[in-house]
Amino acid sequence: MPVVLSLNIAQKTAPADYARAGVTGIDKRPVDGPLEVHPPGPRGSGGSGVAGDAIGDWTVHGGDYQAVYGYAREDLDWWQSELGEEFHNGQFGENLTTQGIDHTSALVGERWRVGTATLEVTGPRIPCRTFAEFLGQRGWVKRFTQVVRPGAYFRVLEAGLIAPGDEITVLHRPDHDVTVELFFRAVTTEADLLPRLLEAGDSVPPEVIELVHKRNAVKLDS
Repeated sequence: MPVVLSLNIAQKTAPADYARAGVTGIDKRPVDGPLEVHPPGPRGSGGSGVAGDAIGDWTVHGGDYQAVYGYAREDLDWWQSELGEEFHNGQFGENLTTQGIDHTSALVGERWRVGTATLEVTGPRIPCRTFAEFLGQRGWVKRFTQVVRPGAYFRVLEAGLIAPGDEITVLHRPDHDVTVELFFRAVTTEADLLPRLLEAGDSVPPEVIELVHKRNAVKLDS
């Protein structure tokens, strides 16, 4: 049975010269919980969807479509083997470190019951300079992009409590084939895939839908 191995938050932001906002909440650490997860509001006005979790730059992190970030322990273990370093739960900035469920092959719009909350997959994490500098890995953005183990963002459809050890149940899988992996490749290295993201409807963040429409408009004008 898939489970939450750990629930991770940054209890306060930390100064960071490499972070665009000058502070970052990427350094998330396991807590006992349970903690409430809830829809935080639109990006820019709403931070994390996990109670007590701090976010440094609300303009690019948090908000309803990035309310919760999950990463598989199996993927952390793969990176450990690949890089020869030990990564604790939460070190990739994830709120949920899970075991027994694959985030990369999850469908955008897939719904998970976690604790007493219902979460919906909304897309992948895109690597940034803050992530690279925090890990101290040169060429990290390029390498993370090439490997395609991005973890998944979620919006909160039903607020509830989540704690370490909670079971994860897939409640619904939509009838398209837009996976987190496809989404990631579309917005990083394979722009020709962008129109396919529309198949996932309003499970895709509005700013990404806008990007797809702008690209289609440019192609029509050219």
